[in-house]
Amino acid sequence: MAYEEPRYTAYDRFAWCYNRYWGDLFSNQVLPVLERVLLPHLPAQGRILDLCCGTGQLARALAERGYQVTGIDGSEEMLRYARENAPGVQFILADARWLTLPASYDAVVSTFDSLNHIMSLEELTQVFRNVHAVLERNGLFLFDLNMEEGYQTRWRGSFAIVEEEHVCIVRARYDPEQKVGQNEITMFRLEGGVWQRSDLTLSQRCYSENEIRAALSEAGFQEIVTYDAEKDLGMRGNVGRTFFLARKG
Repeated sequence: MAYEEPRYTAYDRFAWCYNRYWGDLFSNQVLPVLERVLLPHLPAQGRILDLCCGTGQLARALAERGYQVTGIDGSEEMLRYARENAPGVQFILADARWLTLPASYDAVVSTFDSLNHIMSLEELTQVFRNVHAVLERNGLFLFDLNMEEGYQTRWRGSFAIVEEEHVCIVRARYDPEQKVGQNEITMFRLEGGVWQRSDLTLSQRCYSENEIRAALSEAGFQEIVTYDAEKDLGMRGNVGRTFFLARKG
């Protein structure tokens, strides 16, 4: 029997809610960042890999600008929405930690702190190696991460979304000693006249800039540049989010 590596499936039950409330929201916020720091350096109709692509809104926007886009995500449910949102884009069910594709991409992007879900520096470094392997020579890798300031500032308290047919409650917390942030999510959804409850926890790890730079360098990346989302890129409400841009050596 062939052994299959585990996939990151934590978003499966959350996919419908993410698609409705967060997919377009962050795609619209991050697209101007890509247009400023990444896209001007790519060839027209260049090949872009959207790693941890979620529900596909960013992939759709990039495809509409003429790029050849491939989306990768470990959640089958997230990709189900992605295929509806961006029917002209190729989507592949795969985990970033075990990614193996030909070296044919001009750029790889991973946005909305997706890589914070990688819970060990060893596995994060492996993701960077995998990205390095799929890039063309001099290819670019752009991603954002929540940093310590972001967790301390934004990952606390709770909020709720209440509609006639569904409710989503999110309780955020951050453990500065363990460097782990968690969103505990409770959802109620009216299905066939019956309310169904679902509970899940989405965990993230906080890495320092030094750890990330060292991991990128170990994976073979060069010319590593950082951008503060609020101060450098004008992304209001994103305190403590940092974008990293690195080139394949």
